[in-house]
Amino acid sequence: MRLIPIESLDTEGLADYSRLTDVALRRVSEPEGGLYIAESTKVITRALAAGHRPRSVLLQEQWVKDVAPLLDAFPDVPVYVGDAPTLESLTGYHLHRGALAAMHRPEMPDMRSLIRGARRIVLLEDIVDHTNVGAIFRSVAGLGADAVLVSPRCADPLYRRSVRVSMGTVLQVPWTRMPEWPEAQAILHEEGFHIAALALDDKAVTLDAFSHTPPERVALALGAEGDGLSSAALEAADTTVMIPMLHGVDSLNVASASAVALWSLRVGA
Repeated sequence: MRLIPIESLDTEGLADYSRLTDVALRRVSEPEGGLYIAESTKVITRALAAGHRPRSVLLQEQWVKDVAPLLDAFPDVPVYVGDAPTLESLTGYHLHRGALAAMHRPEMPDMRSLIRGARRIVLLEDIVDHTNVGAIFRSVAGLGADAVLVSPRCADPLYRRSVRVSMGTVLQVPWTRMPEWPEAQAILHEEGFHIAALALDDKAVTLDAFSHTPPERVALALGAEGDGLSSAALEAADTTVMIPMLHGVDSLNVASASAVALWSLRVGA
């Protein structure tokens, strides 16, 4: 390991952890494609298992022995080591999960190639809360969907909070950006997907009814917090589906709704 004790917070290699926001990390010109931050040894492990490359690592000395085996294939990657007060001064928060890694963003896959062979996929349209995005990815991973497509205005799944809330599953679930409707609709239909929009609508069927004999390939569309799916998404949908509710409650948080729907639509249920 290339251990580098932190002697100054102005060390050039530390800028990824201090002076760059998640948005800025995504837009840095070198390396091409930008960076994201993986937080905790568990998330770093999942990132490396997914084939992502680290640019550097930041940790407290007591975590060196846990991280060392993970970096056997990357002996030249700098590992910055400091005590807790130094790392908190650098990052602006208490680093209680052991380590951070600045990771190279992987190349985004083509939508068509990503969904080919999938049976259950999830579409996230304009969901802006990073916590919800992370929670949905965790449901996708745990309940067996094959991939996630995110709209051009949807929050970044590799934003640090999304990665953390997902417990690193955003690094193991295949995902990519999809084009606007109706181009996305055309690709989904060409690949044999039935688009099911989760929304409150007079024409909606219940999730119970839809999941009783579901189509072979389903693309479950979830909309933004508050406003729900756009009119374009609803027009593109083959079926509108609603979760039956009780006690005057009309809907669930989008992350909770995703878990309920994915459980009902799981393959082999």
